[in-house]
Formats: sequence, structure tokens, C-alpha cells
Amino acid sequence: MRENEFIVYKEFGDETLLYDMAWLMTNYNDEYYNQEDKRSLLFDSMHRLLEIAGNHGFYGNLWHCYLANLLVNNENSYSMACEIKGEVQGTINQVALNDIVIFKEFFDYDFTAMMKALDTDVFSLVLSYDSSERESKVYNARICKRICDLAVRLAKSHSPEEMKSTLTEFYKEYGVGKFGLHKSFRVVRDEDGVHIVPILNIAHVHLDDLVGYEMAKKKLIDNTEAFVGGRKANNCLLFGDAGTGKSSSIKAIANEYYGKGLRIIEVYKHQFQDLHDVIAQVKNRNYKFIIYMDDLSFEEFEIEYKYLKAVIEGGLEKKPENVLIYATSNRRHLIKETFADKEGRRDQLHASDTVQEKLSLVYRFGVTIFFCSPDKKEFQEIVRTLAKRHKIEMPEEELLLEANRWELSHGGLSGRTAQQFVDYLLGKAM
Repeated sequence: MRENEFIVYKEFGDETLLYDMAWLMTNYNDEYYNQEDKRSLLFDSMHRLLEIAGNHGFYGNLWHCYLANLLVNNENSYSMACEIKGEVQGTINQVALNDIVIFKEFFDYDFTAMMKALDTDVFSLVLSYDSSERESKVYNARICKRICDLAVRLAKSHSPEEMKSTLTEFYKEYGVGKFGLHKSFRVVRDEDGVHIVPILNIAHVHLDDLVGYEMAKKKLIDNTEAFVGGRKANNCLLFGDAGTGKSSSIKAIANEYYGKGLRIIEVYKHQFQDLHDVIAQVKNRNYKFIIYMDDLSFEEFEIEYKYLKAVIEGGLEKKPENVLIYATSNRRHLIKETFADKEGRRDQLHASDTVQEKLSLVYRFGVTIFFCSPDKKEFQEIVRTLAKRHKIEMPEEELLLEANRWELSHGGLSGRTAQQFVDYLLGKAM
């Protein structure tokens, strides 16, 4: 096997399994090596394939799934050029094809002779693996199925060129690496630096699920569509009353435009000092990234907003075209203001400067969208729509009466309160 001849597809992370299997393929029949050592390495490789299957949710031919997983996660000059855009021009295609030829040899390898020489046919179990559970600690079911399906398609390729074309099509449709496979991410800092880590279970909220707020949603959609379409777009602040769907709208945007290359990275206030590191990791990718800040507000003594101001606009380095910042807040001006700020107390020589400093952050959001609490009539319409969607059988008069009683003791008139009331009814029905 020619595992040492890879040019573009290198640095697979934990690649010991690939190289151990390549060694077995080459040396399983070599009498120079101890038979039991070779058998032991085969069983150990089988164990690692099963562990990978358990962690990733793979099924079918686990060897092929393992190889496909290496290919879809390898961020190199070829795969990153193809993500979202598809086939690229130039010599890189011939270089990538060299590596795909080697991968095809791995895909086409027949283990029959090896199992016979090592006097065991148990390895055949991982070549046709029926998983009892399709749960994954690494991927959700949607991503796992994509990789398993890709493994089947790659194995059926008649030539390296066909295999390369299939893989390139996958890169164009889904991307490569963690940004290609996942919708949403969080930021984690450890001793090795700042990492962008996938969130495996994002809420499956869709724009149609959000009842009402049509003007607010349209403003958000228009800005986001301009962004994913490569046109000029603005940083966006969603502000207003609690429970009105601000955060849900952004989650719905992430689900709606994932297929067009949109990804969302959640950043908390205490991580603002890491924003430059986060942006540096995504600025050269072919995706569009929304840096999402939920429930954003600052007390007078908090200075983290200064990091955010510099990132949004004002630092020497220009913010990349593929990055926008979306934030939600219950406060219109984000930073707590006092009557002293408004009155210009004499203990401050330049009171107006203090006010402008506190307002300057919100002014850097080009689009601001107000989400207000519904009135009684709008609240009842939300309840009717949600009840109908969930097939709740209850006379309308009784439904609305119960909803009014519920909101009086559960947070008042809001979309969230309406959803909680409907969830309560669904729970009672069970």
C-alpha cells in the first residue's frame, strides 16, 4: 500500500488505524513477522473500527465509513477550495487525483486473503455491520447518514476520477470538516488556545414556527439573504421584550440557510476577548458566519463591550466579508444608563461624552429590529395557531379563557408564554 505517498490528504489527526491497516495489507503474508502479532494487530484494528462506529453512529462497511470520514474531515487546499463552490481549476486537481487513486486502493482492498492467512474470518463482521443504535457522540443522525451514504457511493466508483467527482460533489453540497458538517458552534478556550467546537443538538426551529412578528422576521430575513447571497449586509441587533422570539428567530435563520453555507457561532460576553482569534479561524473559509450573542447587555462596570466595538467597526483590521454579528437584547441601548448620564451631573466634566460612549456600541449595528410583546388579540391568535398546529381539540372559547388565565400567572403576554401554555395542554393530554 502507498499510504506514505499522500500529497494533499495528509494530517488525518489520529491516523494510526489507517497506517496499521496499511501495514497489515502489505505484510500479512510475510513470514518474517510473528503470526500472533499480526493477528493481534488485526483484532486491535477491528476493535478501533467498532469504537469509531459506536462514537460516530456508523453502520454498513465500517472500513469504508472510516475512510469516507477521513476524506470529509480533511481540510486541505483542494477540499477547502471546493467547499460550497465545487470543482476548481488548475494543477491541484491532478495532485488531488494522485491521493484519490491511493484511497481507491484502500476502498477496493479485498480482505479475503488476509483473513485466510491470519486464520480468522471474524473481521468480516465489521465489513457488514448492523448497528443496533444509530446514536452518535460526534455527529447527529443526519450527518452520520450522509457519511455512510457517501462511503457506499465511493466504494461503487468505477475509477479514481469518478471517486474524485463524487467527493467534490459532497464538498460542494455540504462542505468539508467541522464547518461543512455542522450548523452551529460554541467557543472553548483551553491551554492550547481558542477552539470553535460544534454544537451537536441545535433546536430545530423554523421560521414558519414563529407565529406573528412578520415585519420583524422579514427585516431579519432580508438582511440574512443579502449576506448569504454575497451582497452587502449589516450587523443586526434584535431587541425588545422577553419571550418575543428574538433568539428563536436567529436559530431559525441558522436552520433555514445552512444549505446556502451559513454557519452560526455562539459567543458569550466573557469570551469577547477571543473574538479576534475566532474571526481569524473562519475568515478564509467559503462559508458565511454569524457570530451570535444572546441576551447581550452590560452593566456600568463591565468593559467587555469595548472588545466588541473594536471587532464590529473601528479596529485597524477590517472585519471579513464572510462574518456578521447578530445579537439579541432586552435593552435597546445595551449598556446600562443612569439618570446621571441623562442629566449631565456636574461631577462629570464631559457628561455628553459619557452618554455617547455608552450609545456608540448600538450605533455599530446597522440593522436594529424591535420585537414587542403582543397585545391581547395578538396573543390569542398565537394561541389559536399553535393549538391548531398541534391538533389540540378544545372549544375555542375554553381555549382562550384558559390561555388568559395562564398568562396572568406565567409571565404575561408573549409568544413564549403562548408556547408554554400549549406545551402544558399537550402534557395534560398525555
